[in-house]
Amino acid sequence: MRLSFLFVFIFMQTIDAQDFIITGKVFSEGQPLTSASVIVKGTNSGVSTDAEGQFTIFISNIVNPKLLISYLGHKSQIKIISPKTTDLGIIELERDNPLEEVVVSGTLKAVSKLDSPVPVEVYGQSFFKANPTASVFEALENVNGVRPQLNCNVCNTGDIHINGQEGSYTMVLIDGLPIVSGLSTVYGLSGIPQALIERVEIVKGPASTLYGSEAVAGVINLITRLPENTTNLSVDSFVSGWGEVNTDLGYKYKLSKETQGLLGINYFNYSNPIDKNKDGFTDLTLQNRISVFNKLTIANQFSIATRFVYEDRWGGQMEWTPKYRGGEKVYGESVYTKRIELFGKYKFNKNISFQFSLNNHNQNSVYGNTFFNANQTIGFGQMIWNKKIAKQELLVGLAYRLTHYDDDTTATFNDLSYQNNASITHLPGIFIQNQTQINFHNTLLLGLRYDRNSIYGNIFTPRINYKINNNDKSSILRLSAGTGYRVAQIFTEDHAALTGAREVIFIENLNPERSWNTNLNFIQKLFLKQGVIIDLDFSLFTTHFSNKIIPDFDTNPNKIIYDNLIGKSISNGLSLNANLLVKGELRVNLGATYIDTYIQENGIKKLPYLTERFQGVWKVEKKWVNSNLNLDFTGTTTGALRLPTLGDLDPRPSYSAAFSILNVQLTKIWNNTVECYGGIKNILNFTPPPNSIARSFDPFDQQVVFDGAGNALPTPSNPFALTFDPTYVYTSNQGIRFFFGIRWKYN
Repeated sequence: MRLSFLFVFIFMQTIDAQDFIITGKVFSEGQPLTSASVIVKGTNSGVSTDAEGQFTIFISNIVNPKLLISYLGHKSQIKIISPKTTDLGIIELERDNPLEEVVVSGTLKAVSKLDSPVPVEVYGQSFFKANPTASVFEALENVNGVRPQLNCNVCNTGDIHINGQEGSYTMVLIDGLPIVSGLSTVYGLSGIPQALIERVEIVKGPASTLYGSEAVAGVINLITRLPENTTNLSVDSFVSGWGEVNTDLGYKYKLSKETQGLLGINYFNYSNPIDKNKDGFTDLTLQNRISVFNKLTIANQFSIATRFVYEDRWGGQMEWTPKYRGGEKVYGESVYTKRIELFGKYKFNKNISFQFSLNNHNQNSVYGNTFFNANQTIGFGQMIWNKKIAKQELLVGLAYRLTHYDDDTTATFNDLSYQNNASITHLPGIFIQNQTQINFHNTLLLGLRYDRNSIYGNIFTPRINYKINNNDKSSILRLSAGTGYRVAQIFTEDHAALTGAREVIFIENLNPERSWNTNLNFIQKLFLKQGVIIDLDFSLFTTHFSNKIIPDFDTNPNKIIYDNLIGKSISNGLSLNANLLVKGELRVNLGATYIDTYIQENGIKKLPYLTERFQGVWKVEKKWVNSNLNLDFTGTTTGALRLPTLGDLDPRPSYSAAFSILNVQLTKIWNNTVECYGGIKNILNFTPPPNSIARSFDPFDQQVVFDGAGNALPTPSNPFALTFDPTYVYTSNQGIRFFFGIRWKYN
């Protein structure tokens, strides 16, 4: 009986699996599409349309065949084929503009990128997969105008520069919330795993009207992944030739019909001391880091996320071990970091929502024989109301931010009471913006923010944005102007200097730093024949700073004097992004930024430290669809940077050489489930000069002779009057290295 059923089943399948010859035409907006793809879904069998958009395809021995019709820059269609089908006629494909993706960073509400009056750059997971890294800090190196900057040769801490501005002027958000600030801008960026991120939105230029302090050079908003958009289980792990190991684990779970969760675990380890430049110090900081992330969404109304990060990192002399921590025998910089974050959003209705975050950053660190312990807690809450009335879209927000900071340095020590006093800052604020759709082609946005800082008093930040577009929005012109401000967090900046026996002096009436920015942005989208699409994104920008706070270490070697700049700081520049998509699955992304930044005081004009004149990025991606192979070339070029030297006698160059970092990666995909990838980083094997650390052989300055004011004196054994200095750094000491990794997902 079972054999009879099996025979009938095979017979029916044979009847269904017949041979077909199907014809048709593929059009868009009444015009034939040449070289459109027509593929039998689930197979590698397919054809391309001719110059008149026509195709003929033969289908053999396939049950319930379906045709997938696609063309670059258009929405694909699926056609179900029946035994009676011979001619599909004209198949009309709609244009699919990738600029229609939704963004939130420019206006604090979800709008399409095309409709946003604020220029926002968006980078998804596929962009970062082309050059896999262990953290978001490293991943951003391929974004035009954005440059991760290392600030210490030993502990490898750093910040993120936007258009040549120092990292303290860049605001890093997670899901639109100011979680990464203060201490975490130094040690927290490397603890954000790349696999946690759904996309990154970047706004260049002041955004203080929406986000308050720190958003002077721009905003980097890290949008975390949603449980509903992830696979049930995923693993991504890679190793490098230097011994780095990075593993990301993602697990989606369901607590109820309306409650979904996403658990993410990241582990990074590098425990292989290497000294290729032969200076006696580790070329790369050793790290042992774990990050645990959990996010819950309930009925698309409430989302809450938590993250815990622990990191143990050290760099220093090759023979350093924990037993030397804090001593004067072997030099090492050791940092233990613990971070706890809680953040989320609740939607009362379609017009009212509440955002909140709470994070605590605890740091136990040692720099040679100097201890630096600090604790920072930041609480944030923000209520947002938005309403659309005719052609007006009104948004009003109430925000409050509390920062509690304490450390064991002279910065928080009260000379009168002989006690260590914590710093507590209250920052309530209100902001309002109105977007007016004047007509289809013109959009105007006006915004104003008022903050009341418990230390600096009242702060106002207005902005204006104007957008003009043509009928199909393939040409868009945006003009932006506004102000930004930053309340300098003295206690968390320059903390390495504060760990010494210097007295911290604040000049009376220290004012917040202010900036005025104008940005002209033009986007042009071109659709060429043979399925070629070109996106051009061009920007001109200028930023003028006032009240810039610059620490003075030179007037008195025993003091750090903080005062506002009496003069001006100006940054002018232009940038161009060009994206090319070719029908043959070729994608090319090119970017270049030129920056003219200078500080002028008392008639003297100088270039800030670690500010490049030129930056270039590129990414070339080639896909072989039938073979499931991807080839990626990525790279950056950075112009000369002014470097901090130790006076006129210092033999080290005052400027770095221009340098390029080039990477290549090959990826193979099996059944859309397993990916194997590998390649080479820094193919050109560029590294900084081996003498970057001054007097690396005498890290405690035991052989240096000082005068009565604490200045180093030239001697026969120290002719250049140098002291130990690890701040002369501009890029990683890692040279050429291979990497290999595997991604696996289960749905």
